[in-house]
Amino acid sequence: MRIAVFGAGAVGGYFGGRLAQAGEDVVFIARGAQLQALRERGLRVESPKGDFSVNPARATDDPAQVETVDAVLVGVKTWQVPDAAEAMRPLLGPDAFVVPLQNGVEAPDQLAAALGSERVLGGLCRIVSFLVEPGHVRHAGLEPYVAFGELDDRPSGRAERLRAAFARAGVTAEVPSEIRVAMWGKFLFIASFSGVGAVTRAPAGVLRSLPETRRLLEQAMHEVLAVAHARGIALPEQSIPNTMALIDGLLPEGTASMQRDIMAGRPSELESQNGAVVRLGQEVGVATPLHAFIYHSLTPLEMRARGRVEFEL
Repeated sequence: MRIAVFGAGAVGGYFGGRLAQAGEDVVFIARGAQLQALRERGLRVESPKGDFSVNPARATDDPAQVETVDAVLVGVKTWQVPDAAEAMRPLLGPDAFVVPLQNGVEAPDQLAAALGSERVLGGLCRIVSFLVEPGHVRHAGLEPYVAFGELDDRPSGRAERLRAAFARAGVTAEVPSEIRVAMWGKFLFIASFSGVGAVTRAPAGVLRSLPETRRLLEQAMHEVLAVAHARGIALPEQSIPNTMALIDGLLPEGTASMQRDIMAGRPSELESQNGAVVRLGQEVGVATPLHAFIYHSLTPLEMRARGRVEFEL
């Protein structure tokens, strides 16, 4: 398949790199130091699943310079999705489709608003990875996993073709029977783990072992579950114990990317994670007091990272 990876950071770099290593025709849409590194040194990935390199790596910052593709994997941060949707238009041939891999649950609708719903699948991924330096990705935890499917859950030949490409690359990939349920299951995990981790500044091993923070994680998950049910998403009750078991299996030093960004003073996905829980809950009359506390507590740091307020830490 001809695949464009729009956003070649820790997530896009890993999954796009695996596809390229397996022989798919992959081009990375990147910018800045990452683009320069990919052009000069290629892509280097360290992983418990096996280290590998893609060199040369096809990379550009101008989608108009790339021939049209079969699929676009969207790996940018959540707040960059609307701009990415407009920028990727030149990549899209008549049958091309777009798969978001963002945290959160709003990216498919944002992409559909710009590109048309017929082009967009729902999608998610699970991996703990980060950029060591430009061009160098380290996979640090979790079995890499992707899931995607049509937003109306109909059988899909194009989703199956992409699943087969990931399978050839050795990546666990699935087309769930209900993609929005799967996305909300990931949202229940990431918004709770990111938010509690960011407000406490503690890693997974501490969050799960202290009774007080373990209860916070569970309370945060119950709030997401309530919002999902009120919005007609049939997320099973078993999602909470299953997600706690997932957190129990993380490396003790594990943290979420949103937590790392906030602690480092960088812009984060606060608005599309804890902020989204609050906003989506308000739309259906569901109170989310813990997520509201997390969101409001972290907002000054988020605004500082984005240059909207100034204060010393």
